[in-house]
Amino acid sequence: MASSLISNSVTNSTAVVDRSKRKKKKKSLAQARDQDQNDPAKWRTEKQQQIYSSKLIQALGQVRLSPPSPSVPRQGRSVREAADRALAVSAKGRTRWSRAILTNRLKLKFRKQQQHHQKRQQRVIAAASGSTRSKKPRVSVFRLKGKSLPAVQRKVKVLGRLVPGCRKQPLPVILEEATDYIAALEMQVRAMSALADLLSGSGSISSAASSSAPPPSQ
Repeated sequence: MASSLISNSVTNSTAVVDRSKRKKKKKSLAQARDQDQNDPAKWRTEKQQQIYSSKLIQALGQVRLSPPSPSVPRQGRSVREAADRALAVSAKGRTRWSRAILTNRLKLKFRKQQQHHQKRQQRVIAAASGSTRSKKPRVSVFRLKGKSLPAVQRKVKVLGRLVPGCRKQPLPVILEEATDYIAALEMQVRAMSALADLLSGSGSISSAASSSAPPPSQ
């Protein structure tokens, strides 16, 4: 009886030890995988550029481009937003800047609807009251505080504004996100330049082929 109890306790303890070892191994593998994903060097690989290029082509295929018109800047903005969304999707939302880009589209849509509703309410109130007094521009308190900040803090604040999702983050987080974001932008420039060269090359080949074709026989 005593021997069976001892053997059961030994097997239970070994099972607990094996379970804890498996958990530790799984945790270390997950941490290593996350570290590889957050490594800025991954954006310099050919594989990552191919992944982004495929996602970029898919995103650009969904952009509606109308004929040349005065709204060309709006079309350029749509292309840039599609390229940034493809970049955030390539990052798989593992960084703060990629999550900010993915959620920013929904926030902008909601903000535009809210602003449109507020403007409509203001027009109704102004028409009802008949007051057309112009409001004096208000000076932001945060702008006044920003002028009194030291130079280093001002630069950190500007860097936090440039990196999506890092406006109110501490310096270590901003530096880490900025390093990854800059590497991703460099890869974006390379991929878009290669895509532009490919499209311009195919366009010149097709135009040369059409010009060298014999005239139709009458």
